[in-house]
Amino acid sequence: MNFARSSNPVLSKNAFNANSYATNYSEVMTLNGTLNKSLIMLALVVVGAIYTWKMFFGVSDVVVGAALVRKWIFIGGIGGFVLALVTTFKKEWAYITAPLYAVLEGLFLGAISAFFEASYPGLVMQAIALTFGTMFILLAGYRSGLIKVTDKLRSGIIAATGAVALVYLISIVFSLFGAGNLIINNNGILGIGISVVIVIIAALNLVLDFDFIYEGSKAGLPKHMEWYAAFGLIVTLVWLYLEMLRLLSKISSRN
Repeated sequence: MNFARSSNPVLSKNAFNANSYATNYSEVMTLNGTLNKSLIMLALVVVGAIYTWKMFFGVSDVVVGAALVRKWIFIGGIGGFVLALVTTFKKEWAYITAPLYAVLEGLFLGAISAFFEASYPGLVMQAIALTFGTMFILLAGYRSGLIKVTDKLRSGIIAATGAVALVYLISIVFSLFGAGNLIINNNGILGIGISVVIVIIAALNLVLDFDFIYEGSKAGLPKHMEWYAAFGLIVTLVWLYLEMLRLLSKISSRN
């Protein structure tokens, strides 16, 4: 069986290869199982986020709060990145590494979100609402057949996602040399437009993830792939949420 490719690197076509098929079909990947694992991981992200969020706002001085959570940005960000790599290459470990990734990513997101909230009150709730609203709308569209994942659409999203990754890489390199005021980072009309495009690309990756999970659940893959598939979906949701924060902060800073 040929699986649909996803531009999410952890849900690439190599993740669901013939060697991954379960030999005991009483323990196979299912849609419900993947949904349950996704909800568990989402809950762990929320728990981690609440911890650093409360740490930031648990003191009266914002400067002190910022100092308290700053280390968690590095611990959560770097630790989450390492676990993401491990999970990608050791899919059978996903039942351990995926939940740990969710906790660390939650710590990172809680700290980052607190910084944004301190600068733009109410911004975080808007970003959360838009992220999950987008997810449910796209899921409904996919399940109803309104959104069909064709080879042409898939190739376009994969190419666009690669372009976004390249743009961010170039931005990081330039920032290392002191050129941090790039168009992608400013709040001008063009900078906001770029963020809108990136948000759309991130959102479309959810459609590919839905399709990939659906196809994987029909192929008799082993049970641990539920954790791996859930992990891939959370990776995309985290990316979409961060892009929503960036976009909304740019718009708010113009007011």
